[in-house]
Amino acid sequence: MSKRIRIIEGTWNCTSCDTKGILARHKKCPQCNNPRELTGKESEFDFGGTDAATGKALREGVTDETALELAGAGADWFCAYCGASNRGDQTLCKHCQAERTQDAKALQEEEAADDEHPLRAPPRASSAKKTLGKVALVLGGSLFFCCSGTLIYGLWSTATHDTSGQLVRTEWKRTVFQERFTPVTLEGWQDELHAQPPRMPVNGLGESAGVQNIRGCVSSRRGSRKVADGTERVCSTKTRKKACGTEEKCQTRNKGNGFQEEVCRDVTRYCDESYEDCRNETRYRQEPVYAQKCNYDTYQWKEVARRELSGQSGEPPRWPELSMSPTDRLRREEHYVLHVEYDDDGKKQATFEPKTEQEFLSWKPGQPVSVTVTNGGDIQKLLPR
Repeated sequence: MSKRIRIIEGTWNCTSCDTKGILARHKKCPQCNNPRELTGKESEFDFGGTDAATGKALREGVTDETALELAGAGADWFCAYCGASNRGDQTLCKHCQAERTQDAKALQEEEAADDEHPLRAPPRASSAKKTLGKVALVLGGSLFFCCSGTLIYGLWSTATHDTSGQLVRTEWKRTVFQERFTPVTLEGWQDELHAQPPRMPVNGLGESAGVQNIRGCVSSRRGSRKVADGTERVCSTKTRKKACGTEEKCQTRNKGNGFQEEVCRDVTRYCDESYEDCRNETRYRQEPVYAQKCNYDTYQWKEVARRELSGQSGEPPRWPELSMSPTDRLRREEHYVLHVEYDDDGKKQATFEPKTEQEFLSWKPGQPVSVTVTNGGDIQKLLPR
């Protein structure tokens, strides 16, 4: 892989007399004789453009010995006394003859490219990428706020705060369900049915539904399964990289003195090649699965009656009464509600549901309370005050 090296000379602008395009070899302005200084952007060099495809500089390289000697003299340094620019290999300021001291500032010379990876450019954020990133951030933020209003409201509505209030009213409701162990006919798969006699409950306990009189079995579709049904040739078009000659690629490095070193090499060029990727794949089909479905006799608990009682403040909770046979059982449900009025920039009302009768009976209407409530009006905690 051949290597070609060129030296590119930059230009600078004098901030004293506004002369433009001064060659880097001049440490002083040819018009006003003022030395080039570190301040005022006089040390920012223009090296011209580069070819987007190859990275090759569009400006011609220098060949005269004077310019090449300056390019190899090292990074420029600036006198700590007069600020003038000097060659990197000089020890005395050319402008005021002061010695180069440790506080003399110098331009930065970039490191040479690695021979193993000569075209690897140093990581640098592209302004285009930065712009696209900002646009994506703005669009993403807009989309978030546009489409996440419900989420934001949900987070706000579940946030809690503490306030004070008063218990204004209590409610209770109790329901008793009478259930009877009743014979029924059901369907089931024959391989899952095992005949066994039922056992009747005593005082609503100890029952066993049993399975009896399995009959009327017919073949029914129970589901489906996937079975192999041969193979088929499946092809898809893919793309791969293929060497297709060479191309010139260039890389430049700043020498810190107004010159750039350009290194160009001929590297392998890769082109996209389309090809067919084919393979044999197993083909599957869905096959129905059948089994014997049968009728059978068994028992289930079924509701035959219910009674409900409710009351408000001052009425103690009690259960409704139901008469039942020895094979019946009772199922009970209870529900308690406290109505609370709290002061949260104006009177508001909410409800709180105690879990047990004991907890419900500990509250009395008119009692002052401390409330932990969400912004949406749900009471999370209720304490006497």
